[in-house]
Amino acid sequence: MRFLRSLLLFIYFIAFTMPYATACFIAFPFMNADRRYWMAVGWCRTTLFVTRWLNGIRYRIEGWENLPDGPAVLLSKHQSAWETLAFPALMPRPLCYVFKRELLYVPFFGWALGMLKMVQINRKEGKHAFDSVTRQGRQRMAEGAWVIMFPEGTRTPVGKQGKYKTGGARFAIETGAPVVPIAHNAGRVWPRNSFIKYPGIVTVSIGKPIETTGLSPDAVNTRVEQWIEAEMRRIDPAAYRETDGASANAARI
Repeated sequence: MRFLRSLLLFIYFIAFTMPYATACFIAFPFMNADRRYWMAVGWCRTTLFVTRWLNGIRYRIEGWENLPDGPAVLLSKHQSAWETLAFPALMPRPLCYVFKRELLYVPFFGWALGMLKMVQINRKEGKHAFDSVTRQGRQRMAEGAWVIMFPEGTRTPVGKQGKYKTGGARFAIETGAPVVPIAHNAGRVWPRNSFIKYPGIVTVSIGKPIETTGLSPDAVNTRVEQWIEAEMRRIDPAAYRETDGASANAARI
């Protein structure tokens, strides 16, 4: 049954995403940036509804009150594709993802993405790439958006911890924005590189903002990592018992 429901979700993505992206591509030239964003978010909201009805994937949010009123950089745990599509649908402000410029060449998805006010990183610019990201991000936040990044860079398996990179912390310091750490266990219902989706409740936990003024990127990054990983063990303790136990045994040896 899970395979069948996952197959139906796959068919939904094919049948719905291409025409929706085409509609966005046609309509976007006649819209301002704000309306373009919320039209694109309509796809995310529809997909959340479909996964709830079809695959039994629900969610709950803790720490909603910790979201600031002003500019912010959201740094989130990255376990699956679920958070990538869910966060724009759930957050009260527009989100700007930092993405590789190569994605712009992906048919339909990339074309529509290029007409949204996201933050593009062109790796061909070398050492100047980060300056470009900072400039774009500062402008987006001045317009009322939040910038979101995944400090681990890639999706990590359930119960695992990736290396936290300092790019998000550096960006926050350069722009003077606080950092909001986010933990979640979406990998439980939507594992990375898995065709099968599982029913369950995704817990999204939002931490208190971390002010970056006067701190080094390493200091900010360490605070983010410590909070997220501690929170992961609170919201999904079973996933970390084996991992933490193995680490403890290795340390004793």
